[in-house]
Order: sequence, then C-alpha cells, then structure tokens
Amino acid sequence: MVSGTLFLRRKNSWPPEEYISRTTLQLFDFDSSAPPAHAWRRRLNSHANILKGFSITFMEAIRMVRLGIRLWSYIRKEASYGRKAPIDPFTRESCKPSASQGVPLGGMGSGSISRGFRGDFRQWQIIPGICEPSPVMENQFSIFISRDGGNKKIASVLAPGRHEGLGKAGDQGISSWGWNLNGQHSTYHALFPRAWTIYDGEPDPELKISCRQISPFIPHNYGDSSLPTAVFVYTLVNTGRERAKVSLLFTWANSIGGISHFSGDHVNEPFIGEDGVSGVLLHHKTARGNPPVTFAIAACESQNVSVSILPSFGLSEGSCITAKDMWGGMVEDGQFDRANFGTGPSIPSSPGETVCAAVSASTWVEAHGKCTVAFALAWSSPKVKFLKGSSYHRRYTKFYGTSERAAVDLVHDALTNSLLSTPNMINDHHQLVEVENADVKVTETEVDCRQDSNKSDDVGRFLYLEGVEYIMWCTYDVHFYASFALLELFPKIELNIQRDFAKAVLSEDGRKVKFLAAGNCGMRKVRGAVPHDLGTHDPWNELNAYNIHDTSKWKDLNPKFVLQVYRDFAATRDMSFGVGVWPAVRAAMEYMEQFDRDDDGLIENDGFPDQTYDTWTVHGVSAYCGCLWLAALQAAAAMAVELGDSSFAERCKSKFLKAKPSFEKKLWNGSYFNYDSGSSSNSKSIQADQLAGQWYTASSGLPSLFDGFKIRNALQKIYDFNVMKVKGGRMGAVNGMHPSGKVDESCMQSREIWSGITYAVAATMILTGMEEEAFKTAEGIFIAGWSEDGYGYWFQTPEGWTIDGHFRSLMYMRPLSIWGMQHALSLPKAIPEVPKINIMDGIHTSPGRFRSSHNETGVRKIAQSTSKILCFTAVADCSM
Repeated sequence: MVSGTLFLRRKNSWPPEEYISRTTLQLFDFDSSAPPAHAWRRRLNSHANILKGFSITFMEAIRMVRLGIRLWSYIRKEASYGRKAPIDPFTRESCKPSASQGVPLGGMGSGSISRGFRGDFRQWQIIPGICEPSPVMENQFSIFISRDGGNKKIASVLAPGRHEGLGKAGDQGISSWGWNLNGQHSTYHALFPRAWTIYDGEPDPELKISCRQISPFIPHNYGDSSLPTAVFVYTLVNTGRERAKVSLLFTWANSIGGISHFSGDHVNEPFIGEDGVSGVLLHHKTARGNPPVTFAIAACESQNVSVSILPSFGLSEGSCITAKDMWGGMVEDGQFDRANFGTGPSIPSSPGETVCAAVSASTWVEAHGKCTVAFALAWSSPKVKFLKGSSYHRRYTKFYGTSERAAVDLVHDALTNSLLSTPNMINDHHQLVEVENADVKVTETEVDCRQDSNKSDDVGRFLYLEGVEYIMWCTYDVHFYASFALLELFPKIELNIQRDFAKAVLSEDGRKVKFLAAGNCGMRKVRGAVPHDLGTHDPWNELNAYNIHDTSKWKDLNPKFVLQVYRDFAATRDMSFGVGVWPAVRAAMEYMEQFDRDDDGLIENDGFPDQTYDTWTVHGVSAYCGCLWLAALQAAAAMAVELGDSSFAERCKSKFLKAKPSFEKKLWNGSYFNYDSGSSSNSKSIQADQLAGQWYTASSGLPSLFDGFKIRNALQKIYDFNVMKVKGGRMGAVNGMHPSGKVDESCMQSREIWSGITYAVAATMILTGMEEEAFKTAEGIFIAGWSEDGYGYWFQTPEGWTIDGHFRSLMYMRPLSIWGMQHALSLPKAIPEVPKINIMDGIHTSPGRFRSSHNETGVRKIAQSTSKILCFTAVADCSM
C-alpha cells in the first residue's frame, strides 16, 4: 500500500528470523500465515512496564493555579449533569496504562476494541467518548490437543498466565483454566491493520500455530472500512508422527469493558447462519440509557472443521455452568454438545453476575499436515447517542440495517467474503480506529440491508477524537497535522471534514462560555472564526467544547483552515469542493485582518498562548503563526486565481508582499526564525515547528515562502539543536531549545517532545532535500516510543513526552502526521501540475491563463447559490 515506503528508507529493525526459526517460517510460507518481513515484533513473555504519566513543575503549578481551580470547578459541574469534561487532568484511571498494546480491531466509525500483543482484549471504546482501558480477561483463545488415542492431552489458554485473578484455590472462574503458556517461544508481529501471533512449539512442541488477526481497514473502500468486525485465522501445522485432534476455543464475556458486565439483563443466544457460520450472540444492555450492543462470536464449519458452542457460562458457584465446568468439558471432549444450538436465548443475567459464551472449532491434523480454522468477532451498536440528545446511525447500518442482529451478517460476511484481502499499512495509523469514530449518515428509512458497501458515493459524516484524554471531536489545530492520513487514504472523508468546518466558519453561536484560563466570558462561536473542535456532547450542533482559552482569538486556526482546504483542493482537483468552501475561505482570511495591528500585513499574537501550543505564551509576531499566515496568504491567492476571484487574489498578494519582508526582518537572525518578536526570556528560542507554513506550502505544490538558504539553515539548526542535542537524536525533536543548547523550560509544552510535530519537521526536511536528517529525526520517535529500549508507547502514541520519559495524552491524533512524510515522499505523484512561476507574480494576469474561466462575480454567485448543495448535501443533519 505504501509506495516509496517509509519502511524501505531504513534497514529492517526486526528480522523475523530473530524471533521465529527458519523452519517454522517455511512451514507457514503459504496463505499469508507467515508474518511479513517488515513488522513490529515482541515475544509474548516480554515485560509490559507501567507507563509514566506527565507531571508539572512547581513553577508551572504556581502559574496555572487559577486555571486549575476553575477547571476543577468546571469538571465537578459537568459531573453533576452526568457528563465528562473534555479535559480532566485530575481523574486518573484505576487501570494504569502499560506497554501492552497491539493492533486494534474493527474498521472506522463503529467503535473499537484493542488487542494487546499478549492477546488480551482491552481499550474498549464502544460508547462515544468513553474508553475502558482494562482488559476483559474472560475473552481468550485457548487450545486443546489430543494425541495417542486421547492418552496424551495438552490444554492451555493461548496467552501468558499473568493476571491478578489466577491461582485462587477452588475458584470456579477463569483461574481454573490452564494458563500454561510461558510465551518464550511465542511471538507477536504487527503491521496495521493485521497482526500475527506465532506459537513456535508451545504449548505443544509438535504443533506450530499461526494466528492471523485481520480488520477491515481498506484505503478508498468507504463501505467495508466502516464495519465493526475482525477475523482470526488459525493455521495449524502438525510436525509430529501421529495425527492430532485439535480444538480451538473462543470465549467472550457479555461486556463492553470496565464493570459493564455487572449491570444485569444481558442475554446470550445461539445462532446457526448460512454457509457453515455459527456461533453465539451476546446482547448487552448498556447503562445510563446508552444504545444496546450485540456481539457475535462465530466460527466457520467445513468438511474438516466442526463447530460447537456453549451459549452461556458463569464465573461463580451459583452459575448453572461455571467457567471451570466449561474448561473441564473441553479437556475431556474437545467440543460442546451439538444440542446447545437449540437452547434459545438465555435467562437475563442478574446484577453483579458475569455471563460468558464460548465457540469451539475442532479438527484433525494429520501427521506433517496443515489445517486452517477461522473465527470472527463482530459488535453491532447501530445507534450513536450523544449525551446532550442527538442520535445518529453508524455508517455500517447503511449496508447491514439497524437491527442489533446485524452482527450475524457481519460475522458471516467477514468469514466468507473479502476481508481476508485487507492490505497491510504502517503501524502509526491506529488512531483512526482506536479512538471513537462516528461516521453517521443514514436514517431508518434509508437502509437497504446488506447492499454493496463499495457502490455508495455518499461517505457520510466522520468524527474522531483528539485523544482518549482530550475528549473533543475533530480538534482542528491538531487535524492540521493528522489530516495527511485521511487525504492519503480516505480523501472523501477528508473533504467532508473540511466541509463541516467551512459550514462552521460561517456560523455563530451567541451562547456565553466561561474561558478557564482568564476567567472571562465570551461567545461560544464567533462568525468568521474557525472553531477549535466540532464539540463533545453534541457534535456539529454545539461547537467548541474546548474552553481553556477563547479560540476565536487564536492565530493559527484560520490559516490552518485555508492551508488544508487549498492542499485538499490541489490534491483532489474537486472543483465543486473548491467552489463550495470558497466563501468560508474568504471569511476566514478577512477575519484575521483584525490581528494586523500595525498594518504591516502580518498578524500579531496577543501575549497569551493563542495557538495549538496552549500553555506556551507568544508576544508580537511569532515564527509559528506568522509563517502559517504567510502560507495562508499564498494559498488563498492561488485558490482565488483558480476560482476566478481576481480581486481577492490581488488583496492577498498585496498583503503577502508587505508581510514577508516584515516577517523576515522581525524574526530572522541569520540561522533560524526567533520564537517571537517579544523580549521575553524565550523569544530567541529555536522552535521545532517554526516552518509549519513552509511544510504546507511545499506539500501543496506552491513556491517556497523563503529562499532556500533560510529554509535549509533553519532546518539544520532545528536538527542540530532540537533533535541531536536531546540524547543524541534518540527522542525526537523537543519543541523549544535555547540557542545555548539548553531545553526551553519556560512552560510544560516548550520542554516536551511532540511525536506529531517531529514527523511534521521530518516531512519538511524531506521536501527540502534533507532526507538523511529527516529519517534520523523521525527515528527518535521510533526509538523512544516503539523500540524495545523505549518507553512502550506502541499502538498508543501520545501527544508527547519529556526527556525523562513522562508521557502526556495517549492515543493522540497528531502523530498521524507521519503520513505527511509519506505524502512528501510521493509528492510528484500526489500533487497535480501547478504553475512553477511565483504565484504572486502571476496574480495580475488575466484569469484566463489559469484553469478556471469564472470571473469574480460568477464565482461569488456560484458559491452563494450552490455552497449549501455542494458542501452540505452529503453531510445533512440526520439526528433522530
């Protein structure tokens, strides 16, 4: 999938032969059961250390004490309404995060479940905005092997036996199971959206086992990629001299994580589907009025594979069948009674009771023979309900209907159709699955059950969280970095997000909001200002859940909107998109004019953290916002030319020609651009992200903002100081560095290393011809986050970390900017031909020179009359 790939630019870090014997690799060299040459790997007995969370210094605490008091009060107020505040640094999860994550399950927009590298199912995000990190240990795969006429038996859970519930004498629950796997000879191999677990001679020395985990994340396939399902394909290779009877067991608790299984009224129900697919439905009644969820666990019966089920078992002595009884029966018989398929729905569970189900697939594997067994998991939660009332249907219901029983069809199609051909990607893309997504378009009357999911041009609406600790949808200052992933893989979704923000730019919400940093009040949404986010508890309808600062006064949001729109317009050449969002682009640019207070064409910052670095104060002209503004002026001018709005193009040109020399005069010091034009102790700091505007300019095929000498010198300075002076380049790029070589510790964020910013800097280096420095810079994120010697951030990449390894905000959106690097590597193919003359020099010429023949009046009329149709038909409000 990834051409010019990031993998091929560096040596293979984990050769598979170092984890699996060559003989075993050769045995699995068919039907994709062997792991790929390029993958992230771990042994199952690897230590999963507890991650260290961030903390603030004493001086930082003093400076933020008023904010802390107001934030605490706001959190308590939201809790009194049964809502979680979007930012809550005071509440810590009972389950401490650890270095145990693996590739998550499912597609986009349907909730997600993560699966750790040891095989545990964790990080439950089925309900929007709620993440239950603890693993549900009842959810396991196990194996039962019988040889020599049943005289030689092996039974084991296929996960290392390390959890606190094990070893209790007389326990009727999962402690009674055979937790016999050491994990020393078992390895995990991940290449999103797939993962392979190889059991190289354990628990049975004469049986090699490969488990291939597959999820439907398929670029440009908007239907299948919305499905809440996953497949687990087991390949069994018998190296012994006699045939073996092998039974694989899939157990599942009726739970959506946390303590949800104790709430009661949960029902399990067996089913027999088409084409040999059969299993158990687990109907889960959620708490607090949230929509119900139905799980399906299933296996596919064939001529060689027999499927049996146990619809219900419990964990305590009061259960009709206990987990201990279930395990003992499997050890004895290797299967369940076929009559279980006819038992019907179970009695609803009582409060405090855990009810589980099991599916067994049994087969004979001949001596030196091979066999394949496939299981599937699906979760059907058709309705998304946000706390302030709006409800929507998830995207997959357009193809499978709104019944919870759609889970039966989902597992059927997963096991019998094309899910097994899902392509491999790169690992730092998991945020689009792991965070709660809402791709919602259909209403009940529009559903055509099980239609072809690839034939619909309507891709619906899409939401993704800033992170599991910052509960805000589509946070725009961060989407600026993450959006390269969507543009590369799901461009129609990316355009729809921009349409949502274009609509928001032209809207106004006069409701009063208290801003917690300053303690003042203001409007929730000001017309012309790009919102910080699409909301939390009523997205699309109640914007700007973020209330630390008044983001209508931020200086980066509007330029970022203009830059993203132009980049997407240039990459897709979608003229209807360009015409539709143009009124919002103009409004966003015109709104920013108020911040040019000395008429030099440049916007000035206002002495508070008025940009994405929202604890890092800026005075006067800043390298970050000023560079974004220059880039936005150029992008707006280029787009105006394309659309025939010549007068606005002239306005942007005039401002650019005035602003650029002013910017260079105020900030360029001979080797880089100063942090800002103020006189504070950090005004001369080297900011890693100082060329963010140049990054977008180059990514969009526009001429450089500055001469090559300045760009290369600034990047070299960042590389020499922000990258290489931090543990020899093994950490990524620190946000701020004094020219003395000392880390800028003026605030929490200046001393942090942000993974997404580091990738963005690396992408800018690639675009400037500094590939060696680019990959050395990005390698620091890999070493610190993903290597065996690192901090353990794999598949949960945080916003950032400190030099001593304290993270902040796991599963963050910004690291998706790694796709900016891929975009840079493939730029000649991704960006259409654009005039290589200086855009500003060509603006005075007739619009007829360019692609569009619209005159100014015409484009305004088109924009005014068609923007609602072109932009918003595909994202019509579907609340019920």
